[in-house]
Amino acid sequence: MRRPFIAGNWKMNGSKAEAAELIRGIVAGAASMQKVEIAVCPPFPYLYVAEQMLAGTAIAWGSQDVSREEAGAFTGQVSAAMLKDFGCRYAIVGHSERRQFNGETDAIIARKYARAVAGGVTPILCVGETLDERESGKTEEVVARHIDAVLDLGGAEAYAVGVVAYEPVWAIGTGVTATPEQAQEVHAFLRERIAAKNKAVAEGLRILYGGSMKPGNAVELIGQADIDGGLIGGAALKASDFLAICQAGEDAA
Repeated sequence: MRRPFIAGNWKMNGSKAEAAELIRGIVAGAASMQKVEIAVCPPFPYLYVAEQMLAGTAIAWGSQDVSREEAGAFTGQVSAAMLKDFGCRYAIVGHSERRQFNGETDAIIARKYARAVAGGVTPILCVGETLDERESGKTEEVVARHIDAVLDLGGAEAYAVGVVAYEPVWAIGTGVTATPEQAQEVHAFLRERIAAKNKAVAEGLRILYGGSMKPGNAVELIGQADIDGGLIGGAALKASDFLAICQAGEDAA
C-alpha cells in the first residue's frame, strides 16, 4: 500500500517568526501521527528554520523549486546539491505558477526533475490543466504532455524516485475544488499512462491532489483509490487546518 503523503507549499508567504510558529504548531500536532508522511516547503530563506526545528522529527522539509543546472554562473538559482546540504528531502518542480509566471516549459521542468533526482532530492512534479483546457476537453492531453516530458527524458524509472501532484490550475487558490470523482479520474489516467511503460513503478507512485484541498474535503479526496495525499497551498499556512488534512491521511493509511 502506498503511504499517504501530505506536503505543504507555503509559496511566498510568512516571516521568519511566522515560519517558526507554524512549524512549532505542526510538530506539536503531528506528534501522534505515524502512518502519514508529512513535509513542509517554505520559501528558500526559511529552509534553515525548517532544518533547525524539524531535525530529529518525523516531518520532512523541501523547497518550492530547484535549478535545472548543477552549478555555476546562474544568478538567483538554487541547486539540488545546495538543497541537499540543507537537509531537503523534496523539491517541487513544474508548479503552474512557475509555468505561467516564469515561462517554464515541459522540457525545462523535466530537466529540473532529473537534476533533483541526480542530486539526491525527491522531485514533486506538478501537472494540471487550466479552466479553458478542461472546458475544451483537453485535460488528458495536457496532463499527458506534462507526464511524458519526464518519461521521454528519464523513462518510466524516473517515476520510481519521484512524486506527482495533480493540480488543476482552475482550482488553485480559487476555493473551487475538483470533485472527488473528477480528481480520481485524472489520477487514474496518470497512473495508467505510466503503467503502460512500467506497471510496477506506476503502482508504487504516489500521486497527490492539489487544488484547494481543505479539512472539509480532505477525507473524501484522499479516500479515492488513486489519490495518495495532497500538496496543500492556502490551508498549509494555518497549523490547525494543515494538521486536519494530515489526520485525514493518517486515517486513510
